[in-house]
Amino acid sequence: MGLETVVDDIKQEARARADEIVAEAEEEKEETLSDAREEAEEIVEQARQDAEKEAENLREQEVSSAKLEARKMVSREERDQLAELRADVRDELAELDEGREDMTRTLLESGIEELGDDEGAVYTAEGDEEMVQDLLGGFDGFEHAGSTDIIGGVVVESADGKVRVDNSFDSVLEQVWNESLREVSARLLGDE
Repeated sequence: MGLETVVDDIKQEARARADEIVAEAEEEKEETLSDAREEAEEIVEQARQDAEKEAENLREQEVSSAKLEARKMVSREERDQLAELRADVRDELAELDEGREDMTRTLLESGIEELGDDEGAVYTAEGDEEMVQDLLGGFDGFEHAGSTDIIGGVVVESADGKVRVDNSFDSVLEQVWNESLREVSARLLGDE
């Protein structure tokens, strides 16, 4: 065998080995690309799921926020309606003519009885002074002491000024309003 034959055999073996290495590299490249594609698809799918979950969370937050704002608006409207009703009732009491004297007499008697003293001062709403002075004719020891900032009724005070009984229309309205607020609210707002 000649040198040329040996060189040709070595070249052939080298080509065969090179072809084998190229084929292996090509196969490895295809596997790596396939793995990378699968991994990329998984990443894309996970990102899509995360984005959908985030979008759903944002939507739920927006819905919750909108519901809360709606409840606040309804609550403000309810408070406004109740305040308007209370103001109307107060105005009606302030303008009350029929039965005013009887109510004032009852509040005066109750205030004097609650005070438990034989003498004291009585304060009235401006405009009720004359009526209360007439009513005080039956209560020795009590005298009209002037007007105060009330819409009606009386404020009875002990002679030493230490004890006051507020039997004004204002305080009666406050008491009745607080005791009846739930019922008034239900009727006014249709929650019955």
